[in-house]
Amino acid sequence: MIRSLPFALGLACALTTVQPLFADEPAQRVVSIGGSVTEIAVALGAEDRLIARDSTSSFPDSITDLPDVGYVRALSPEGVLALGPDLIIAEHDAGPVEAVDVLRAAGVPFVIMPGDPTVDGIRAKILAVADALDLPAEGAALADQVEADLAAQAKLAATVAEPKRVLFVLSAQGGRIMAGGDGSSADGIIRLAGGVNAASGFAGFKQMTDEAVLTAAPDAIVMMDRGGDHSVQDAELFALPSLASSPAAASGKIIRMNGLLLLGFGPRTAEAARSLHDALYGSGN
Repeated sequence: MIRSLPFALGLACALTTVQPLFADEPAQRVVSIGGSVTEIAVALGAEDRLIARDSTSSFPDSITDLPDVGYVRALSPEGVLALGPDLIIAEHDAGPVEAVDVLRAAGVPFVIMPGDPTVDGIRAKILAVADALDLPAEGAALADQVEADLAAQAKLAATVAEPKRVLFVLSAQGGRIMAGGDGSSADGIIRLAGGVNAASGFAGFKQMTDEAVLTAAPDAIVMMDRGGDHSVQDAELFALPSLASSPAAASGKIIRMNGLLLLGFGPRTAEAARSLHDALYGSGN
């Protein structure tokens, strides 16, 4: 844990590594922080330049062989700097702030990527990662391909005559539903799949009251397919008074998907939206 900013800045000075001889040389020792940023770097052909990744960077499988510098929002600056990076690229929500301050103070280029969970936001993120890695042509090509895939998915979503109300449940600890509201990555992927976000009236991920969940009346529940403290069984979830009378409970409709695929808003987002669309409306639609 960082005890104070002055202490942390002193640590940064002690750990600062030798920088490239020429500032205009593309970085060759890159630490990638954030699952979608890492996916983009690999898709651009820069996997051989990555020397470490954070714990949310799990695709492709080969990337998990790299050293893990910790969770994207709970970084240890000394652990990152000890690897001797000449570039750090990170998701928009990398942190904590004190850790980012230390990394910036160490003199290693630290680039935060855009994080808007929209089609335009994905394009901006791809181009920003490509710019940081000095791969502009590859970035433009990847952005164009991903944009075309998303456009095809948008056409499919537009054919849905009766959009289903979808509630993304991040957790249900203590019987309280934490859901993805307006402007969240969950909201974005639900819309791309041709659904309607049943959680509205608040931004980001927040805990909903039982009354709000009852009013939401979702046709389907979407969750990440993870275990641990945030996992919950279908029967457990539908036993909650706030969901027991919902259309989703009546049909038993819970869709579980890989979290990085579902919420990453990276190169595979069109695939994620199509998978969610098929789970909601049936494949071939």
